[in-house]
Amino acid sequence: MRVIEELLANNRSYADSLPEQHFDVRPTLRLAIVTCMDSRLDVFQALGLKPGEAHVLRNAGGVITDDVIRSLAVSQRRLGTERIMLIHHTDCGLQQLSDDGFRAELQKATGVAPAFAIESFSDLDADVRQSILRVRRSDFLLHRDRVRGFVYDVDNRQLCEVSVDAGDGT
Repeated sequence: MRVIEELLANNRSYADSLPEQHFDVRPTLRLAIVTCMDSRLDVFQALGLKPGEAHVLRNAGGVITDDVIRSLAVSQRRLGTERIMLIHHTDCGLQQLSDDGFRAELQKATGVAPAFAIESFSDLDADVRQSILRVRRSDFLLHRDRVRGFVYDVDNRQLCEVSVDAGDGT
């Protein structure tokens, strides 16, 4: 519990150091970013973003799941975003496990098989391409053609764009 108390104290110092201001709920760059929850990736710093400029959605692996599509649909249809940036990264924890193995581990620990997909992967670029295609194929999204995918290198902190083959059916 001490960690949370320290973080609350940090928040008070942070809030007290800034002028009072209000940002519009609509991101000024009209951008939604989907990325991994990995603590090594500071999206705002890595991209030079400021508060109020983009929606940032995070989950294990930066995977495009039904819940991410739900959030992107709200982001686009109600909050004005028009572009999507996908950022996966090197040395991802999902590359270290298998769907079947982790599912079995969870079932053994709890007695219940998880209803959610694990979405582990071994080929980073292929996973980014799959995520791009999931966005492009979702009827719930208005701007499916405005999606680009990248891999963030956790060691040199640079982004590398992943291209999608023209013959992918999109």
